[in-house]
Amino acid sequence: MEAGEPAPPPVEEEDDLGYRLFPERNKKPQGFLVRSLFTFHNRCQLMLRMTLDTNPYAQLLLEAMKQSGCTVFNDRHFSCENCDGCVSGGFDSATSQIVLCQNNIRHQSHMNRVVTHELIHAFDHCRAHVDWFKNVKHLACSEIRAANLSGDCTLMNEIARFKFGLKRHHQTCVRDRAIRSILAVRKVSKETAEKAVDEVFDACFNDLEPFGRIPHNKSDAKRAYKDFQNRDRYNANL
Repeated sequence: MEAGEPAPPPVEEEDDLGYRLFPERNKKPQGFLVRSLFTFHNRCQLMLRMTLDTNPYAQLLLEAMKQSGCTVFNDRHFSCENCDGCVSGGFDSATSQIVLCQNNIRHQSHMNRVVTHELIHAFDHCRAHVDWFKNVKHLACSEIRAANLSGDCTLMNEIARFKFGLKRHHQTCVRDRAIRSILAVRKVSKETAEKAVDEVFDACFNDLEPFGRIPHNKSDAKRAYKDFQNRDRYNANL
């Protein structure tokens, strides 16, 4: 399981590959009428629909996945669930499903960021043979890309975290968040996580697919989405 939000290093016990953070993953699905009674679930579904319909980061990723043969369906590939208090979302590679933590996502901009982050993991899962569970470098690469391209490290988000560094600040944020995300879902030492991130950082930081650029804000994402659509139209006419 790949978590979208970092957490403190886990306690020493048998590795459960991050599933401890998503307790509803192994429960029997609830019926629609039961789930509809819960405000968290309704709010989560409404915010998800808003993200998929209006957010350029998500729209670009959905179109890129469709063109890669991995069409995303709302009811099949997204699940609003209660999670551990330290995470906001995750990508379950075993089911190709994105988990949205309905008890932790409280506003639309947060939903936009979580959906984008997890869709980047889903895109990587679609286009490459990612060994999520056994190869920490593969996980590190996708976490670097997700932090770099999802808006996790925008200036406004970093200011909200009271981080104000200027020199190579974006790269530092991406590295730190990738390390923290690995520690959230794998029982590895901080040294192991740091080594994995550092070894693949340059290549994965510079892998900007499918955006073609680092979308530092929504305007950048809109331009990237337009460029992606135009690129596909051009390729279709070759």
